[in-house]
Amino acid sequence: QVQLVESGGGLVQPGGSLRLSCVVSGSTYTSTINVMGWYRQAPGEERELVAAVTSGGARNYADSVKGRFTILGDFAKNTVYLQMNSLKTEDTAVYYCHTRSTSYPPRWGQGTQVTVSS
Repeated sequence: QVQLVESGGGLVQPGGSLRLSCVVSGSTYTSTINVMGWYRQAPGEERELVAAVTSGGARNYADSVKGRFTILGDFAKNTVYLQMNSLKTEDTAVYYCHTRSTSYPPRWGQGTQVTVSS
């Protein structure tokens, strides 16, 4: 059974930092993962890509988070991290882990709430 388990969300003040983690389990699936990433969805908004990393090491970021967020993918441990610095109130959203596979449909985590507020 494939599971994506996220952790690290919470409440932080503007300018603060948080680190999200996502661990993927399910050996048959994890051996075929080639992209890991994070999306977010704010109330009333569409889900959007925040950052993604490929098994080859390529990274891409939403323009709104460039220079503030860093994604790290450990494909050997089936784990992806999102280091979020200089957080802004507009970063408030539910953050979802997402994986793509060479052989199976994409998978989503259950989401973790990030709230940036003073």
